[in-house]
Amino acid sequence: MLARENRLIKADDFRSTMKQGRKAGSDHLVIYLKRDEAQPHTRFGFVVAKTVGGAVKRNLVKRRMREIIRELLPELGNSFDGVVRALPGAAEIDWNKLREELRTAATAAANKVAGS
Repeated sequence: MLARENRLIKADDFRSTMKQGRKAGSDHLVIYLKRDEAQPHTRFGFVVAKTVGGAVKRNLVKRRMREIIRELLPELGNSFDGVVRALPGAAEIDWNKLREELRTAATAAANKVAGS
């Protein structure tokens, strides 16, 4: 479970992160990342549409992504806002493949943000 200070909650935060953030993706997910110096913590939100599957599959994907991001928070540093959007097929891949894809995409997005 992500700590409260590490969660994106407001719809405006989701919108601005997806609109202004740098995007990186893989076969089963897309991550949007933007620097937000006003925030002392890195915050993440998750979007899992019905195209991924039924409610059980969507919740499974969200739980997995939350845990993977929780592990990655120390590597990413502070003052980021991020949104992870699951694509169709994310519920069918195993834990290790999802973790590797999310880690690679998060690193790529962080490098894009640092480069701009």
